[in-house]
Amino acid sequence: MNLQKIGVAALTLCACAAASAQETEKRSELWLDTGFATYHFQKELHLNGRNTGLGVEYRFSDASSLTAGRFYNSDRKYSNYAGMYYQPWTVAGIKLGGVVGGFDGYPKMRDGGWFLALIPVATFEYKRVGINIAVVPTYKDRLHGGISAQLKFKLWE
Repeated sequence: MNLQKIGVAALTLCACAAASAQETEKRSELWLDTGFATYHFQKELHLNGRNTGLGVEYRFSDASSLTAGRFYNSDRKYSNYAGMYYQPWTVAGIKLGGVVGGFDGYPKMRDGGWFLALIPVATFEYKRVGINIAVVPTYKDRLHGGISAQLKFKLWE
C-alpha cells in the first residue's frame, strides 16, 4: 500500500470518526497506555518484541479516541506516534476497527522520518483496565509485521 492510498484511507477514517462521534454516546476518558509486547511474523530477524514505552489515549466517544506516545520499536530505535482510533463495531464486548496515525523512528522507512499507517485493532476495556491488540502488517523490508498487545489504565472519566 503506497502513501497516497494510506492518506486516502486516513482521511476516510477521520471523516467516519467525525460522523460516528455524533452517532455514539459521548465520553470523556483519559487512559495511560503502556508500550507494546509484539509477536513478530519474521522470527528469523530477531526483532525486539519488548516495545517498552508510554502513551495517552483520550476516548471522546464509544467508537473514537485520540492517542499519542513513544516506545522502543522492533528495530531497537525510539518511535513517536500520534493517531486516532475508530472502532465502530462491538462484538462480545470487544471494539473492532482501526487506528490511523503517524509514526517515526524506523530506519528503513523514510529514513526514520514520519509516515502514515492504518492498522486493524481490537480493544477490550473493563472498568479501569484495557488492552489494545493490533495486527501490524509487514511492509517490504522496511516495517516488520506482528501482533502487538498494549495494556492501558483508565486515569479518569
